[in-house]
Amino acid sequence: MTKALFFDIDGTLVSFNSHRIPQSTIEALIAAHANGHKLFIATGRPKVIINNIPELQELGIIDGYITMNGAYCFIGDQVIYKEAIPKADVRTLAMYCQEQNAASFFVGEHHLSICQPNQLVKEIFYDFLQVEEAPISHFEEVIEQEIFQMTPFLTAEQENDVTHLMPTCEFGRWHPAFADVTARGNTKQKGIDEMIRVLGIPLESTVAIGDGGNDISMLRHAGIGVAMGQASEAVKAAANYVTSSVDEDGIKKALLHLNLI
Repeated sequence: MTKALFFDIDGTLVSFNSHRIPQSTIEALIAAHANGHKLFIATGRPKVIINNIPELQELGIIDGYITMNGAYCFIGDQVIYKEAIPKADVRTLAMYCQEQNAASFFVGEHHLSICQPNQLVKEIFYDFLQVEEAPISHFEEVIEQEIFQMTPFLTAEQENDVTHLMPTCEFGRWHPAFADVTARGNTKQKGIDEMIRVLGIPLESTVAIGDGGNDISMLRHAGIGVAMGQASEAVKAAANYVTSSVDEDGIKKALLHLNLI
């Protein structure tokens, strides 16, 4: 039976150590696609910074994308789902970050910018995640734009301070230095539902694979949830199966275990 496989990128398909997709992962995905299974990306990254899976994109084996943690989903050139953050909550977070002297990314449909960039942005996004430097904007500019995702560099305590002021938003954290913010209800779980609705795939035929806190909803929701070996205990507890790490052929081992290759 054909399965729909949903893969996180960072820490799942791409190693945090080498910043590349292991060859074993590439070969496993080629084999799964050849066996008739559909392959989807499910990432917190917006399209404009999905720059670390060129091998898969060149092979043409990715059947669709869930981006911005479910707030923006597309198949080829067709956008199948999108939902912007209410402007009142964009303003609330922008003003909070300005007061706290905190950096934040603001992501539109086709662009992103950064307000108040700091050393954490350089170390984590530009150096570690190898994202190209984003144009700098002022908070007064971004609050007038249509924003689908915000990524503020706030501590967990600061996040708790501002969350209750933004009742129509969803916060997801996969790194201690920042959180991803979308309109409430927009998670990778929502992205899976939108993708399979359009393609007519039953939920029980889905497999989700991830390693971060923003993957928990899809691991619990999919027919089968798989956690990577380096994931936290909370992520592993949400999964049906725990494979090894991305650097230890975790994707290949998972697909073999599930008899998908």
